[in-house]
Amino acid sequence: MSEAKSLIQSEIDYELSGKQTGFLRLPYSVHRSAYGWIPVPIVMLKNGSGPTALVMSGNHGDEYEGQVTLTKLCQNLDADDIQGRLIILPMANYPAAHAGLRTSPFDAGNLNRSFPGDPGGNPTQMIAHYIEEILMPMCDYFFDLHSGGSSLRYPATVLRKRGDDGDQEAALEALQQSFDAPFGFIFGGRNDPRVSSAAAWRKGVLGLTTELGGAGTVTPEILAIAERGVNRLLHHIGLLPGYEPDATRGMRRMELTGQDYFVYARDEGLFEPYVDLLAEVKAGEPAGAIHHPETPWVAPTICHFEHDGLAICQRIPARVELGDCLFHLATDI
Repeated sequence: MSEAKSLIQSEIDYELSGKQTGFLRLPYSVHRSAYGWIPVPIVMLKNGSGPTALVMSGNHGDEYEGQVTLTKLCQNLDADDIQGRLIILPMANYPAAHAGLRTSPFDAGNLNRSFPGDPGGNPTQMIAHYIEEILMPMCDYFFDLHSGGSSLRYPATVLRKRGDDGDQEAALEALQQSFDAPFGFIFGGRNDPRVSSAAAWRKGVLGLTTELGGAGTVTPEILAIAERGVNRLLHHIGLLPGYEPDATRGMRRMELTGQDYFVYARDEGLFEPYVDLLAEVKAGEPAGAIHHPETPWVAPTICHFEHDGLAICQRIPARVELGDCLFHLATDI
């Protein structure tokens, strides 16, 4: 496939069989490096006939669970294990991932708010354009591994949108079930057009995303779920035929359907949560208090849940500002 519409050059030949490793070279001329390029790592395995899947992490650089999972996958798989073509981007927004930040230190770019991108834009926009216009058109499937990052914490959750028709809905449901995370999340309403899953949708590619923990760390429990889920997913679509999945453990199917599922900070200060992650809550109950140690004689600001549901996401840093997300809820389907 021609890369004429992108300034990014790939060291990978997408039509060549075998296992290839290298970089996407994003030209970046700055004072310290006049002819330099940003190295976005890429691994591709191709063998025989079969589907093509793009699997990526590091879309947000402070989300580490997917980066560890895909790094290990790159080392553990050989071309002979694959039936089809597997493209892996473990640090999709390399500047952000290298710095351990949600957004790029080069341009403050949030890759998951940058699609469809711009081939002549800033580095984050160029990466988004390459993914949507060069990589996705090759693909049948797209999987983007997210977590809560530095500011949020989730249980292991696999997410999808609703299908546009019965066949699409069944295919997406089968993908989600194959990952077999403890929680399966379905978004209601229209997708934000700037996110990776919307980009895949525009290209006719079936996809899933995840929220695999967070809090700026990696835990053995979440990592085991992530590694198992990715292998099960690749097996389900026929890319990893030799993998033998174990018995399913069961997934709680949930949805988020409106802004009243979110709790936002109504003041700045130090947030004291009144409930923990996975608490079952009722509309009107207090979610927590925002304290003001700068003026300790002032009463705290109390934040409330506006909907019944399960607290499936919780803020981590105690210091909050007006508008920060403190919790969001999900309800059973």
